[in-house]
Amino acid sequence: MPGLRLAGIAKSFGSVHAVEATNLDFAEGELTALLGPSGCGKTTLLRMIAGLEAPTRGAILLGEADITAQPAHERKFGMVFQNFALFPHLSVRENVVYSLMISGIAKSDAMATGARLLDLVQLKGFDDRRIGELSGGQRQRVAIARALAQEPEVFLLDEPMSALDAKLREDMQVELRMLQQRLGITTVVVTHDQREAMTMADRIVVMSQGKVEQVGSPQQIYHQPENAFVADFIGRANFFDGVAEAAGVRIGSVLLDAAAGAGFRPGTPVSLACRPEVACLIDCTSPGTSLPAKVTFVRDVGPARDIHLETEIGRIIVEYARGETDQPFAVGQETTVTLPASGLHVFPRAERAAA
Repeated sequence: MPGLRLAGIAKSFGSVHAVEATNLDFAEGELTALLGPSGCGKTTLLRMIAGLEAPTRGAILLGEADITAQPAHERKFGMVFQNFALFPHLSVRENVVYSLMISGIAKSDAMATGARLLDLVQLKGFDDRRIGELSGGQRQRVAIARALAQEPEVFLLDEPMSALDAKLREDMQVELRMLQQRLGITTVVVTHDQREAMTMADRIVVMSQGKVEQVGSPQQIYHQPENAFVADFIGRANFFDGVAEAAGVRIGSVLLDAAAGAGFRPGTPVSLACRPEVACLIDCTSPGTSLPAKVTFVRDVGPARDIHLETEIGRIIVEYARGETDQPFAVGQETTVTLPASGLHVFPRAERAAA
């Protein structure tokens, strides 16, 4: 199956630049998530890939073929829309085989394909039901089966989980990912849900204001953010404003040991980020900076516990996994928090302001 490549793709609506010039390669058989807040350009980018929007400039390549000007119905791409776009007057089976029937495939062949796909998405026996008789998760499976009916070279999904409740959404994320892995089909998913992207994707493209901020695996995106926007948007982070020095980052009167700040000229205004699970209150073995702290709030959130602290450099949240410590923490308690040097990320101050 040929690879998909975007070469300098951009889209403007009048004076509004919805997508800046973008270069991306989608590896064969990989699931890529386009992730970002509302209005960042991710859906516009997906619609250009699908052929539903014409790019202002740039090219879309499938293997060696330039498909930029190819109409959507001529691209062998399957697409699942946010609202599923199913036909309520047709049965489940009729929805799945609709595209096959209008393309002239023999009815017997179309029905056989429909039966196979319904079995694939675990809807065997639902053939004659109406769409209105299905749950949200079942409707999503019908939409997926319909999109797969044409044996697409690329599978596109636009916010496919947004209409589902939280529990069903998590279940469907796993099911869809397992199905994609089983089929080995190149897949692009648009989502604003970072947990969804981290659960499903081989690779995440983080977008903001029409630009690609970072591309990488879920682990790279989370543990090695390339700028303040990514650090702030993916997961949680404690942020502090300071000034770079040769030995670290100074915040007020405190000099933090931050190896990541070594690349900045002394005197440069910077922002420093630290993940809550990296900050440490007990058994701190990694080299770093220790600060006196007072507990201001304790929150138990299922599998984790958040300890909110007040320190001389500002508020800090420390997260512990359930069972990681039995030590009680009470509001007003005096303690010491350590910020490991290896867990600190330093960015230009302007990036933090923009994020």
